[in-house]
Amino acid sequence: MEIIIADISHKIYAEEICTTIENAAKIRGTGIAKRKPEYIISKMEKGNAVIALDGNTFAGFCYIESWGHGKFVANSGLIVHPKFRGLGLSKKIKQKIFDHSRTKFPHSKIFSITTGLAVMKLNSNLGYKPVTFSELTTDQTFWDGCKTCVNYDVLTRTEQKMCLCTGMLYDPATENKNQPKKIKEKTFTRLKSIKQHLFLKKEKK
Repeated sequence: MEIIIADISHKIYAEEICTTIENAAKIRGTGIAKRKPEYIISKMEKGNAVIALDGNTFAGFCYIESWGHGKFVANSGLIVHPKFRGLGLSKKIKQKIFDHSRTKFPHSKIFSITTGLAVMKLNSNLGYKPVTFSELTTDQTFWDGCKTCVNYDVLTRTEQKMCLCTGMLYDPATENKNQPKKIKEKTFTRLKSIKQHLFLKKEKK
């Protein structure tokens, strides 16, 4: 298995990457923002993506997005092909894209919003901490990307203050200062349960 920085030569996998992301969102019943092949290719051209390959077979992918004139970056679209799940590949891809982000955008805060417990745990292990949405980018282009999410109505009715997703942030300025303790998975499970109960209860009224 090879995990490398993607470039234009990997554009042949763009369609498969988009399909894999979309299918994963349908299965989970949550929103991973839909992307077109052209968008994925643009990330490859700029060296802002990581791809995992087993020979010539696509195995996994993740890309970097920059917001607020580089003040914030996000590691988005983390996906592993069904054939390669359960092998710890997500963790390796996450580490690779995180290290690449730190190298390419050393002064940027790295953030994530996700409903996935596994991703929350991976983020926590890298030094992210849970934060309110107000601490994330105010770039409206980022939040507009949530329109394809099945939970977008939750985001709009809370005026973008909260959603079923959990916001997480890594701040390089605190890298060597009181680094937060890793958060146990059961804490994220409880947080997700509370959010689901809160918003689903409102929908039933």
